[in-house]
Amino acid sequence: MWKSGIKWMFLIIGTTIGAGYASGRELWQFFGSESGLAIMLFAFLFSLSCNVILLISYKNKTSHYLPVLRELVGNKLSYLYDGMIVVYLFSTTVIMLAGSGATLEAFHFPNWWGITVICIPLILVFVWDINGVLSLNSFILPLLILGLLSILLIFSFQQELSFIPDLAHQRNWTAALPFTALNILPLVAVLGAIGSEMRGKGEIWVASIGSGLILGSISYIYNNSLIQISEEVLLYEIPLFAILRHYPYIMFLFISILLWLAIFTTAVSGTLGLVTRFRQKLNLPLWMLAFFTILIMLPLTRIGFSTLIEYLYPLYGLLNLYVLSSIILYPIINRYKTD
Repeated sequence: MWKSGIKWMFLIIGTTIGAGYASGRELWQFFGSESGLAIMLFAFLFSLSCNVILLISYKNKTSHYLPVLRELVGNKLSYLYDGMIVVYLFSTTVIMLAGSGATLEAFHFPNWWGITVICIPLILVFVWDINGVLSLNSFILPLLILGLLSILLIFSFQQELSFIPDLAHQRNWTAALPFTALNILPLVAVLGAIGSEMRGKGEIWVASIGSGLILGSISYIYNNSLIQISEEVLLYEIPLFAILRHYPYIMFLFISILLWLAIFTTAVSGTLGLVTRFRQKLNLPLWMLAFFTILIMLPLTRIGFSTLIEYLYPLYGLLNLYVLSSIILYPIINRYKTD
């Protein structure tokens, strides 16, 4: 139970932590000051969402996400959200490619170098079995989480930051809803594919509660750190680098590599979702589908990493509020039906 639960937990965290989250840009876009309560509410809603999606997947023994969508939003709307998932995966993968460009820009390399560095292995990975990538993901994420938490905690202690929120001033608590909603579609897309592989409800509880606690804790500490350097955050495409400037270059290099690996694994997940979605219709090898998909994405990376997140992420957050509300109400409605 624990081993499988932790495996799904890392799958959930890997789906959520991409260029936007790990860089701090996504957190800063939604939270900022007076958001302690919002982040705690996000952790609860995120755990609840994962739990509901996993339970539906487990109950129906699903191998893809469409049955989960149908149960959540109904048959007619499931086709609309199926299309939204395709658009979401496409645009977020574009954001990952742009994020790779922004990462290498911090080392004074041209933006297109960073994009090329991620595109080549992103195509090559589909020549071999994708299970190798999933194993790599379970190895990378603990390193990323430990590395990120270490940096943030050291920074917090050095700056003598308080970890206790001022509950009297929490006007931004509503940010929890669009931020949680933002992550719903990729969770449905990924977790809907593993229902047939789950063996019991115990692992569902481990995965959902564990992922919510870890992401909630990181989000709170991260946001708390960014508030202290809010004026400097505006000067960086990737806010994490505003924190890392206080540390030796070797630490800057280490976290940058982990950040890039998080970007890469998320880009692989997005591309995998797209190419497998259209494989039967186009009848081409996965690597060829990946090549053409990435070729279409390349011109869009010129828009810029922070610009893409600034406009696309809030839009997706609002569109997904209906799915989030369906997930929140699902246990109540399902219990009523059962009774």
